[in-house]
This record gives sequence, C-alpha cells and structure tokens, in this order.
Amino acid sequence: EIRKVVQALEQTAREILTLLQGVHQGPGFQNIPKKCQKAREHFGTVRTQMESLKTKFPADQYYRFHEHWRFVLQRLVFLAAFVVYLESETLVTREAVAEILGIEADRERGFHLDIEDYLSGVLTLASELARLAVNSVTAGDYSRPLRISAFINELDSGFRLLNLKNDSLRKRYDGLKYDVKKIEEVVYDLSIRGLNKEATVGAGGEK
Repeated sequence: EIRKVVQALEQTAREILTLLQGVHQGPGFQNIPKKCQKAREHFGTVRTQMESLKTKFPADQYYRFHEHWRFVLQRLVFLAAFVVYLESETLVTREAVAEILGIEADRERGFHLDIEDYLSGVLTLASELARLAVNSVTAGDYSRPLRISAFINELDSGFRLLNLKNDSLRKRYDGLKYDVKKIEEVVYDLSIRGLNKEATVGAGGEK
C-alpha cells in the first residue's frame, strides 16, 4: 500500500521536474512565472497523495517506513525549493516546504519533513542552479548568474556552520563545492568579457 502511493508521488514528481526543466531552454526564461504556477498546481496532487500516504501506517512508526519515501520526499523538497527560488530568488524554509507538500515540519505532529531530507533537497537545488547559471548566459541573461552566485555562496556559508556526520548528506555537501566552483567560473568568464558590468547596469536600470 505504501509502495503504491510512493509510486504515484514519484510520477507526480517526474511531471513537475519535466515542467521545470523547460526553464533551461531559451524561451523558458520568459515563461518562468507560468511554469511556477503550473508546478504549484501539481503540488496540489502531491498534497492529496501525501494525505493518502499518512493513512497507510501508524503515525508513531514514521521512521520504520521512512526508507520507502525518503528519496521521493527529497526530490519533492528540491522541486518546491526550485519553484520558490524561481519565484523570489530566496531559499525556502523547512516550514514552507512542509506546507507546500501538505505535511508537518514538527516531528511531534506526525508525518513530517525530516531535517536531513530538507537539507538533501536544498543541496540538489544548488546543482540545478549551477546548471541554470550556465544556461542563463546562453540565453543572454547575464545578471542571473551573478545573483545565483551570491545565493549559492550564502548557502555554502550556511552549510559550513553545520556539523554534518559522515554520511550521504556529507557526500552531497561535498558536491556543493563543485557547484560553487562551476558558478564562479561562469561569473569569471562574464567579467573577462565585460558582460558582468553590462549585467550590473541592466539590473540597476530595472530597479
């Protein structure tokens, strides 16, 4: 029963991912608000599926079955974080993700978003943004990589404060260093070509 609901969640997650991947193509940059709106509609389905999942096991046995939905939950955290970033260029909080997914942030209140699942999803966001930084340049959007760079550096500083145990989360965090480096290379490339000045002026003009 649990596996059936998890498979349905995985399917919905794939649909949201397919939808959001469109932002990496040239015309996708113009359609970001529309894509985010459609993604949020899909999260309505996620909430319904989560409601169903909660009924499949006793509330106090969350960690006994956690492995069944851990992967899909991390992916859904990443997708929610990506939507929020595209909408406001801010980092989604654990409480906000829990609300988007229709689950609890607080462990005591039942089916909740485990802190490590939240952090894993956020680390996946970092590599997606590294890819977005590269594709932004291809699409002629030179200010976005600068903003992504500032965001990722802040994220990296936050993760440095955490005392991560040597497990899968630690390995994922090691990947963040490569994302930081990849984005720095994009920004450096823009500065060499003088495009970062153009981006700064453009950004200033918009405000």
